[in-house]
Amino acid sequence: MDQVAAAASWALLLGGSFFLLTGSLGMVRLPDVFTRMHAGGMTDTMGAGMILVGLAVYNGPDLIAVRLLLILAFLWFTSPIATHAVAKAALSGGLDPYTLEGGPAAAADDSTGPRGGDAAGTAGGATS
Repeated sequence: MDQVAAAASWALLLGGSFFLLTGSLGMVRLPDVFTRMHAGGMTDTMGAGMILVGLAVYNGPDLIAVRLLLILAFLWFTSPIATHAVAKAALSGGLDPYTLEGGPAAAADDSTGPRGGDAAGTAGGATS
């Protein structure tokens, strides 16, 4: 049974590391704050969750595993709430979500964003 638990914990640790690595690549490569928050928030919750469960499985059933699972429960509640709060602050601060030119958001507001700028972020909708 120890080999099965060790293999499962290593699989969870490697899977969580993979999710955190892809999330960090998404934070660097994606175009705007909203898509970066999505990459960071989703992979943070999944990656850290898999790592914490892997550590709990590796440790076995005792008080340390209970503490790790309590940290996991706290993370599951706070990470999505924090991502939502930052996204709402970015929207109220005047940042427009990234849209492809001619996409549904650009066609709906005639190439001007909801805060007086166009999709590229220039004031007054001026294009060059």
